[in-house]
Amino acid sequence: MTTVLVADDQELIRFGLRTLIENSAGLEFAGEAADGLAALAAVREARPDVVLMDIRMPGIDGLEATRRITGDPALEHTKIIVLTTFELDEYVFDALRYGASGFLLKDTKPGELLHAIRLVADGAALLSPSVTRRVIARFATEPARKLRPHPRLDTLTAREREIVGLVGEGLSNDEIAERLFVSPATARTHVGRAMVKLGARDRAQLVVFAYQSGLAN
Repeated sequence: MTTVLVADDQELIRFGLRTLIENSAGLEFAGEAADGLAALAAVREARPDVVLMDIRMPGIDGLEATRRITGDPALEHTKIIVLTTFELDEYVFDALRYGASGFLLKDTKPGELLHAIRLVADGAALLSPSVTRRVIARFATEPARKLRPHPRLDTLTAREREIVGLVGEGLSNDEIAERLFVSPATARTHVGRAMVKLGARDRAQLVVFAYQSGLAN
């Protein structure tokens, strides 16, 4: 059973998500919060598998709540999906950098949301690939973007650096394998090693590291 907590300052959205979760097989509603501080307290108490986190909330916003949750060793197994709208795209990159496992638009269809929750609970990341690539591409082309190379970047082999760059472009393991003429298992191994070396929480953070370090274009 996958436990899910909802953090959103709009009561109607919380009610809708709660109803959806409570009526979905394999999911259990773990609680709700209407602001960032309440979300942090609720997560620490319930230890949910997945948090659906709004960005704009009173107290501390969803980004700061995400940073505190992912920075707490006691909550290392809690995954966060940030809920956003196109108007809030500028926050998505920071959400991923702070450790969110991905993001969804608030107008995502119920079936896709449930699928996303299960994916993240199983360790996947970077949901809605087409939207993800478009948002990340926007940040990658910002003229004011400043590179902040990862301090452990030098520990990567040349092949691992190349693969991290491809992950940053939004490619799956199968797509990386096809691009580099290697097996999917080999691509998966390189991605895994790079994540360990860079201390990436999941594939989403690896994308962020790729752009911050200038490995992705």
